[in-house]
Amino acid sequence: MKVEYLNPFIHATRNVLETMARTKLTTQKPYLKEGATTYGDVTGIIGMASEVVEGSMTISFPSACILQIVSRMLKEAPKSAINHEIVDAVGEITNMICGGAKAEFSLLGLNFNLATPTMVTGKGLEIHHHASEPIIVLPFQADCGTFVLEANLANKK
Repeated sequence: MKVEYLNPFIHATRNVLETMARTKLTTQKPYLKEGATTYGDVTGIIGMASEVVEGSMTISFPSACILQIVSRMLKEAPKSAINHEIVDAVGEITNMICGGAKAEFSLLGLNFNLATPTMVTGKGLEIHHHASEPIIVLPFQADCGTFVLEANLANKK
């Protein structure tokens, strides 16, 4: 995956969570993913395809972190456990981040179509990305903990 493909995801993640959830983020060092298991307890997955590049993005949150983020988004007390409202919020976050990245990718000449996000709950689930390129993991540190965004984009064959 091209390094310049990381910045749209970083910028969009920071913008969405700093704006919608008033959560300051620190981007940590990206790394290549080993294996196929999810990082957190709730994960949003979305497919992306342009005329020349295709792949997917996931964002995965530990329970404690996403409960705080959703609490801030909704301006409510934190829920005590993952429920349908939290899962729906992860879908919205996934959509907003990927939509923000899509806008920045268009400035690079890549006009992506986005799939409808899919959410899964449970730790250690296996998720297989579509593109053949290595998966880049972008960890973000928030005051509520660390969560990760995974990006996997490759030229169409």
